[in-house]
Amino acid sequence: MASIGRVFAVAIFATISLQSGFAQKLVDPDKVAPEYRVAAEKRRAEQIKMYECSHKADEAKVLRRDRAGFIQNCLDAQ
Repeated sequence: MASIGRVFAVAIFATISLQSGFAQKLVDPDKVAPEYRVAAEKRRAEQIKMYECSHKADEAKVLRRDRAGFIQNCLDAQ
């Protein structure tokens, strides 16, 4: 009986720790091939805008269900 509880606790811990592993990393234009550098710079600028809007959503304490709409409106305003 105790082993089932342990397995369940390990499964929850593994799930929680994996969620941060799926975060998208910022693109570094200096680490891509020269022919893709312009696209990488555009992608990085887009990622930074998304990060800023996400941070604004955190500060405004937007509910999880309303977060996507808030971020989209923020991106449209920029």
